[in-house]
Amino acid sequence: MGIDDEVDLDGRRLRTLRSRAAMSRAAFDLLNERGLGSVAVEDIAERAGVTRRTFSRHFSSIEEAVLGEIDQDVHLFNEALCRRPVGEPPLAAYRNALHDWLAAEYTGDKAARLARRLALFQRFEDEPTLAAGYQRIRLDGQRESVRIIAARLDVDPTVDRRPEVAVAAGSGLLIAALQAWSAGSDTDGLPDLIDMFFDTLIGLTAELQSEVSSS
Repeated sequence: MGIDDEVDLDGRRLRTLRSRAAMSRAAFDLLNERGLGSVAVEDIAERAGVTRRTFSRHFSSIEEAVLGEIDQDVHLFNEALCRRPVGEPPLAAYRNALHDWLAAEYTGDKAARLARRLALFQRFEDEPTLAAGYQRIRLDGQRESVRIIAARLDVDPTVDRRPEVAVAAGSGLLIAALQAWSAGSDTDGLPDLIDMFFDTLIGLTAELQSEVSSS
């Protein structure tokens, strides 16, 4: 493959990503305007400026389109986790990767995206199919996180449970922070909530160690 072919391939990938993002944004906007039950594929395609056939190439359902940016977020977080220093302890790497991901994707000229995420999470209670779709995306992401941490530690995760435990703890704290965040109205408060929950776990762990040592 020559340089021109590589450039053309990169251009097609970029157009594909932009097209997916446009459809996902259109699906989200229509969800907010009408509710999930009143949104059709044709509505999303028209709003995004694509054909129904293009929509079907990228998404198998309206729910999948609405959650498209969440799915991308999971991949971006795992990429951030891969980039953490190899010698960093697993749970610290998970926490720091969360902040790396948020700083890269939700600050500066991308800050408005966080308000969209908050609005989406606040819809889950009224849209159970979206909540179920989110859970599937989250679990797939966690499995990938386990593989990443196992590779960082050079261990078999079916034998050495540290990767699974680190991800279970980290993702559980993230979920708790997201739930607290979505129950409020402070769009910018997610990073602080993440730190609060991780710091609370550190305190509880110290208490448990103290109790075990004294028993």
